[in-house]
Amino acid sequence: MLLAFDTSSPTVTVAVHDGNDVVVELTSTESMRHGEQLTPLVDEALRRVGITPRDLTAIAVGVGPGPFTGLRVGLVSARTMAYVLEIPVYGVCSLDVLAVEAIDSGTVDGPFVVASDARRREVYLATYDESGQRTSGPDVQRPADVATDAAVVGEGASLYPDAFPAGRGPLRPSAGWLARCVAEERAELRDPEPLYLRRPDAEIPRAPKSVS
Repeated sequence: MLLAFDTSSPTVTVAVHDGNDVVVELTSTESMRHGEQLTPLVDEALRRVGITPRDLTAIAVGVGPGPFTGLRVGLVSARTMAYVLEIPVYGVCSLDVLAVEAIDSGTVDGPFVVASDARRREVYLATYDESGQRTSGPDVQRPADVATDAAVVGEGASLYPDAFPAGRGPLRPSAGWLARCVAEERAELRDPEPLYLRRPDAEIPRAPKSVS
């Protein structure tokens, strides 16, 4: 039993994979409330499958790239659960998850780009070949600097259609596809460490400069 969740986008997504396929997947109904919504969604997913945390054999977590606060909630939760339950935890780049879903869903048929919302009028971006293997990135870029007519998967294309006119689904990472990536070894498995790509918005204030 594999529990998967991703908190790299504005919504929280949770899924359970039973070794054959995804048996339940839930997505939060509200945005930007990762801390309040992750645990209830995990509890509900396990309840629907009829298992307890002690029945889990592994955890998968999206490592971003994404905002500092959202990623921290997911990664700390994943590491804590794995430590308490004494089971492995696998991290996967959230852009890779979008790429695998796009390939299997047939929304792309050649090399393509995945772009997600990085806020500040920027996108997190990576490129992939026709098999879904990442060929560059992830990076954080201004849409105008990486504009392309190639197929672009992810929310970045819907937010910046002038730069990415060939937008395709899916838009945000799915915990169900994250679970498939890990269970079927469809993506690079990483340590559960965050891909921030830039400094967090909230920082410790620096000491004031001397006026003397």
